[in-house]
Formats: sequence, structure tokens, C-alpha cells
Amino acid sequence: MRALSTDLGTAPLMVLTRPQMGENIGAAARAMLNFGVEHMRLVAPRDGWPNPKAIAMASGASSVLDNAAVFPGVADAVADCDYVYATTARGRGLVKPVLTPETAMAEARAMIGAGKRVAVLFGPERAGLENDDIAQANAIITVPVNPGFYSLNLAQCVLLTAYEWMRQTTQVEGARLELAGTDLATQIEIEKLGDHFENRLDEAGFFHPPEKAPHMKRNLRNMWGRWGMTRSEVQTLHGALRQLVRPRD
Repeated sequence: MRALSTDLGTAPLMVLTRPQMGENIGAAARAMLNFGVEHMRLVAPRDGWPNPKAIAMASGASSVLDNAAVFPGVADAVADCDYVYATTARGRGLVKPVLTPETAMAEARAMIGAGKRVAVLFGPERAGLENDDIAQANAIITVPVNPGFYSLNLAQCVLLTAYEWMRQTTQVEGARLELAGTDLATQIEIEKLGDHFENRLDEAGFFHPPEKAPHMKRNLRNMWGRWGMTRSEVQTLHGALRQLVRPRD
């Protein structure tokens, strides 16, 4: 597993989650490099890494694969990111902003221009991202496709997103987030806040009955990610939790 990069880069990180076929990884790398997106992260690729079929399919984009970082889980892959998009074509019962690739990449350009690190999650070929993956994202990207046949190939989805990234001008109008002077919390900071809440709620007996605990915890994680909190807000919530359990005189 490669360590997290300290180079922010000038484009979003493309995170392929549990990809199944080396050919699709290679095709995604080629699509990325076509549109100036060079940072790929892989989460638990099914056939291991490196993959000779990916290298063959990349057709000149081997530099993307050479620098690809591999992680065991989504949380590890986005731990150093300030904002995360999840790509999915289906409603998942999770309340998050739903954006087109065009709108999402306009936002991403504004955020990266402000020094933030942005990632886009792509799911495995067979069934896409799972709810636990999407819960760690701040917003959802959905491509307007034929509702009777909405399944996109992994590389096609990467290409559409990378194309919209390249198409955006440096002057982004109407961006949803006002980032001047905003220090967004990283995903690992939000993850630690989630851990803190779960520990305190568990001690209070909140997760009852036990069989519903995983669903309740996922809903909480989804809520933290959707808010797009700043570091100051995260610190405030940590402080509030500590004060609630502090012994009283």
C-alpha cells in the first residue's frame, strides 16, 4: 500500500473502488490522461496490483498507473481529502446533494483553486458503489442517462467526469460553495468525529436494538459527510461531546 501523497495536484483524484477487470483500470487511466487528470487511487482491486492487463489497455497512459496508490478501503483512500463525490446512477436512500458531472466539476475546480483536495469515487463494474462507500462522500454525481439502461462502463464514467473537468474554464460562475477563507475538514477528521460520536452514543445505549446498529451508524456517517464541515465546526463538536460526558461537581 502506498502512502498518501502530499502533492495536492491540480485535478481531482479518481478513486476506483474494488475494480474487477484490469482492462477497465487501464481504459480509465487512458481516459484520465486524455483530459489532464493524472492521480488515480485503487481500493482493493480484485485481481491485485500491478495488473498486466491494465498496463496493456492503458496504451500510453502508463504514467497514471505507475503512480497509482492502492488502499484497503475507501476510508483510507480519501482520508486526506477535503471533499468527496460518489458516482452512482441509482437512488440509494441517502440524502446528499445530487449533481451532474458538469456542476460537480465546476465546484471541484473552485475548491482545488482554493487549495482543497477533491476526490471522485467510482464503484466496481458489477454493482457500483455500496451505501457504506457513498456514506463517506459529501455529494453524488449522477449522469443523465436512459432510465431503462443506466449502467455505464467504469472507464466511460471516468471519461465523462474527466471531460467535464477539462471543459470547465478557470472562471467558475455560480459555484455552490463560497470557499474564500474556509478551511474544510479533511475526510479523516470527519471520520474521527464519527468515531467519537459512535463511542459516546454506544456508551449511552443509543444503538438499540443491536441489529439496527449498522444502519444507524451509516446514517450518522452519511450526515457528517453531507454537511461539508469546516475544521472549526469539527473541533466544536468534539468539544461539545467531551463537555457532555465530563463529571459535574
